[in-house]
Order: sequence, then structure tokens, then C-alpha cells
Amino acid sequence: MTNYTDIIIAPVVTEKSAYAAEKNVYTFKVSKSANKTAIKKAIEEAFGVKVLSVNTLNTKAKSKRVGRYTGKTKTYKKAIVTLREGNKIEF
Repeated sequence: MTNYTDIIIAPVVTEKSAYAAEKNVYTFKVSKSANKTAIKKAIEEAFGVKVLSVNTLNTKAKSKRVGRYTGKTKTYKKAIVTLREGNKIEF
């Protein structure tokens, strides 16, 4: 993976991530094969900011029902990125 578009899939936009963004903590959906150093380089390249730390977690599939049919949601990897003081990402 050489390009940051291969690593960063999308920002996670929730109430919790919006409150965290006020404290320079941003949440992204990333590729399952990406490691923390690759995520750090991709964020710095894509947004031109300095990353302080990266925490990652793999989400589990949730059971969902539509009428009588059951299924599961897709799993993905989530990266919680803390930026240095004075840096900011605009979506």
C-alpha cells in the first residue's frame, strides 16, 4: 500500500466522534491490513497534519433483521487518531 487512498476508507461520523474532534481526536475507517505506522503516514500525507498517536480496533459484526430475514453487518478496522496541539482536520 503506497497511496493513502488505499489505507483511509472514510471518516466515522457519530456524536461521540464529533465531541472527540473538539479535543483533536479523529476517527477513521481504515483498511484491515493497515498497521499503525501506515495509518499515521497516510493521515499526515492526506491532511498535512502531525499525528501524536494512533489507536486501532477491529469491530465485530452485528446481527440485523429485516422482516423475517436475518444477517450480519460487515466488520471493519477503526483508527482513532490523536493530533498534535494546533493541528486540525476539516471534513
